[in-house]
Amino acid sequence: MLRIRLRRVGKKGKPSYRIVVAESSAPRDGAYVEWIGNYDPLTDPPSYSIKADRAQEWISQGAQPTDAVQRILDWSATAVADGEEGDQSDAYQEGIETEETVDAAIPADDESAASEGESSTT
Repeated sequence: MLRIRLRRVGKKGKPSYRIVVAESSAPRDGAYVEWIGNYDPLTDPPSYSIKADRAQEWISQGAQPTDAVQRILDWSATAVADGEEGDQSDAYQEGIETEETVDAAIPADDESAASEGESSTT
């Protein structure tokens, strides 16, 4: 069975990945059939490039994308649907929680109680 998956490349501690079509029994960094894209998780937002037509061709032939590759394919489909083929940040942001939403989740009462507790101990 063929899988579309990530193949790790790059230095120790600085990973980048190739999106490849490989036999499911092959090792993660082993032989592959075709190299169809790149993914760099260290940039903000993570950057990727993928040959969407080749990915669709392999999927139509029965290749199964891994969860990580499926996410990247979803990002690229969203970016193309929005007409912003070069901008991946909007598609990426839909899948994560931003700092603003995390800050909004903290009730204001807890902040004031915490500051009152600090001032009463001094």
